[in-house]
Amino acid sequence: MKVLVTGTAGFIGFHLANRLVADGHEVVGLDSINNYYDVSLKISRLEEAGIARNRIAYRELVSSSKHANYYFVQLKLEDLASLQELFQEHQFTHVVNLAAQAGVRYSLKNPSAYLQSNVVGFANLLECCRHNQIQHFVYASSSSVYGMNKKIPFSTSDNVDHPVSLYAATKKSNELMAHTYSHLFALPTTGLRFFTVYGPWGRPDMAYFLFAKAILNNEPIKVFNYGEMQRDFTFVDDIVESVTRVLARPPEGNDEWSAIAPDPSSSSAPYKVFNIGNNQPVDLMHFIRVIEQELGKEAKKEMLPIQAGDVPTTFADVSDLIDAVDYKPKTTIEEGIRVFINWYKAYYGI
Repeated sequence: MKVLVTGTAGFIGFHLANRLVADGHEVVGLDSINNYYDVSLKISRLEEAGIARNRIAYRELVSSSKHANYYFVQLKLEDLASLQELFQEHQFTHVVNLAAQAGVRYSLKNPSAYLQSNVVGFANLLECCRHNQIQHFVYASSSSVYGMNKKIPFSTSDNVDHPVSLYAATKKSNELMAHTYSHLFALPTTGLRFFTVYGPWGRPDMAYFLFAKAILNNEPIKVFNYGEMQRDFTFVDDIVESVTRVLARPPEGNDEWSAIAPDPSSSSAPYKVFNIGNNQPVDLMHFIRVIEQELGKEAKKEMLPIQAGDVPTTFADVSDLIDAVDYKPKTTIEEGIRVFINWYKAYYGI
């Protein structure tokens, strides 16, 4: 495969690009390198993949010094003309879109960033895929689309029409837009609803990263909903394994799909949506205890009410994923946090 992976200066994109390169595929990574969080961490990820920081410039293709089959370009998805040139020049066979304006809370403060990156940028990618015979377009959706749903575990067959943040609404819109292109232009598309991804090289705005930093600095951690939260934490290696398996299996359309009783997760068109989660929710207080144990320090806790746009529980039904690609995320929270803390200490020289 020749794969365009967007968001490769980001957490999941960095790991996925490394995996695809190791598997022998040719990969072009793309990222805008915005300043939503620490840009130096994004640059460090790229350097880890052999992309020298002094060679990064907008629209300039940079080859990796570590991998002959890896290249990187700094580009905004909103820049349609440059994106079209990239597609025409490289003749990709597959596209994985992991670029997005991330974060639930930030969408309450800066909604325009989400509309530009997650809606306009996504539409531009769909147009490029449509006109360049892409064999499979895989994109990151989010568990946040389940919004006000109370039935657990969350199933891809559930209705997801009641998001509680603009971020979630943009991710739901991505699924709708993808289906339209699958239906009209027979573009195979697969949406992946990720559930609370964590691991080394992770995002510093995520809870586990903030907890580790605060505990080590003897600062209080913010425990929302007074600790009455559950999350289906999913280790990044399990995410990457799932994505690589899905990428190799484009949907063909469901012959049994019914327009009278429609299943939201599939279609008569080549369209599919999967959950990717650990299928095992973890109590927030247990999660904190595991971090405390790995650090050998007890956290000072500031108990707070739930934040706007947040939900108390996430829990992924991954039966469709298991049936389709014979894989279920399996890393325990104890194993995953150990790997993360070891990386964190090494990266920050602790």
